[in-house]
Amino acid sequence: MAMNMNRGDEEIFMEMNTTPLIDVMLVLLVMIIITIPPQLHALGLNMPIPTSEVNPTPPQVVHIDIDDAGKIYVEGEMLAGKNALESRMSALAKKSDQVELYLKPSKRTPYRYLISVMTAAQKFDLNKIAIVGNERFVN
Repeated sequence: MAMNMNRGDEEIFMEMNTTPLIDVMLVLLVMIIITIPPQLHALGLNMPIPTSEVNPTPPQVVHIDIDDAGKIYVEGEMLAGKNALESRMSALAKKSDQVELYLKPSKRTPYRYLISVMTAAQKFDLNKIAIVGNERFVN
């Protein structure tokens, strides 16, 4: 910052040069205005359209249990393997479009078995999947 000192007069004139300060403030103001995102950008969310109609048929709930060894039980019936699981998922997908899968793994079930069931379900467009009984895993 510069100071103006007049040597010719008997009175000393000292004043701070505020022009650089104003220039810096204007540059900062322009930078802030540029970086503020415009309010016109909005997220495109596909929200469901509310209707007054009540769904007359409740969804079909299918309980799938997985034990520690990775054996899969659909509604209490043990499945033989991956092919049996996929054929059951295919039959569920053809039966109704409102199928909800409730997966209930045991406490020591390896994660890969849970993922294999979820992958088989998504392969046949069964996307309503819930993992139930999570309160068992708190302690």
